Amino acid sequence: MLPSFLYISLGRIFLKEPGKEAKPIESIFARSMIDRAQQIRQRNAWKTQGFGARFMSGGMPWSDSQDDPDQAELPVVINSVSRGIRDGEILYSLASGEIGGVFSIDLSGENERRLLHTADFRINELNASASEDRIACVIRTKAGSHIAVMRGDGGELSDVTQGDSVDASPLWVPGTPHEMLYQSAGIARNGAGMAVGTSASQIMKVRIDSGTTEVLLGDAQHDYLGPKFDALGNLYCIRKPHESLTPSFNPFRVIWDLVLMPVRLLFALFQFMNFFTMRYTGKTLVSSGDLRQRHIDPRQMLIMENLLHARGAKSLFAPHRQNWKVSRSWTLVKKPTTGAVESIATGVLTFDLCGDGSILYSNGNRIFARTPDGETEEILKEQFISQVLALPTAPQP
Repeated sequence: MLPSFLYISLGRIFLKEPGKEAKPIESIFARSMIDRAQQIRQRNAWKTQGFGARFMSGGMPWSDSQDDPDQAELPVVINSVSRGIRDGEILYSLASGEIGGVFSIDLSGENERRLLHTADFRINELNASASEDRIACVIRTKAGSHIAVMRGDGGELSDVTQGDSVDASPLWVPGTPHEMLYQSAGIARNGAGMAVGTSASQIMKVRIDSGTTEVLLGDAQHDYLGPKFDALGNLYCIRKPHESLTPSFNPFRVIWDLVLMPVRLLFALFQFMNFFTMRYTGKTLVSSGDLRQRHIDPRQMLIMENLLHARGAKSLFAPHRQNWKVSRSWTLVKKPTTGAVESIATGVLTFDLCGDGSILYSNGNRIFARTPDGETEEILKEQFISQVLALPTAPQP
């Protein structure tokens, strides 16, 4: 029987137990933030409704949110979840457009505690070590991201990795309290210091006490993401084609751009006229569909930002699709202690290893279970799944 597991869908944590329906684990802190935002919006309702809204915004259609309350809701999302320091406890990181934090909560949804709360940076991708009473995390800034460690109570936050890189997916190495796995990609910059791309992501191992690092898996053609070790020391991770942000010169593309230049100029002129029409009349020059239907929910925008930063793929999914899923080129692979890399499953966005040797993984809108003998079963369908996490099996009496 599969163990209980957690998953994040649309920025909320859900608990799925065997034989039961999935149920949400609500964050009291997130709810309070949304309630405060709603109170502020009610006090300023004159700016977003009726003639006041048209006066304040000049008739811009995206300011007309009174008919679409979800669009106006503060984007507060949970972007990562981890097993906790104590039994029956989980940790999660929360982010909004302005603040981020780390919290602990019981599986029952009670006894929520705030461990860390800051507006200086965002925190995600938690991984706790119960034996060492420490929590590894990813700290995101405008310059990139790096790995950091804090105590189990949220104190003494200190950096583990540094440099001009995008580091993510920290994992404590089982049985070695001073070693950690993570993925790392260097940032490429031009002469003006602007970021123009990243190198292929590698799986690294770092010793926290000495700061020495070692490359475990990597090549120039692929990104290796989200490392995990099983009980036998085999390395699992996601492999995907590396996407360069600076494509090579293509003469056929230049010719095609020249052919399309008149069309693009006409389209630009049309959009220019359409902009002023919307601003002063509130209507568009074309009436095919509702403009609000093409807007992305702000919570989804924040989740997409976290995923794109952590996974490093500019074409991860189509934002306008409800049932998006990752490309089949994203492959779950296994690197044994001896031997070549093996492919386990395709179309894998996130995964976790269970104690009995089975694997939980998701392509973004479905969760699958793979038994140790290789049989795969679909066990759940949901929207916008960004993480799955297997819970430890309770010991038998």
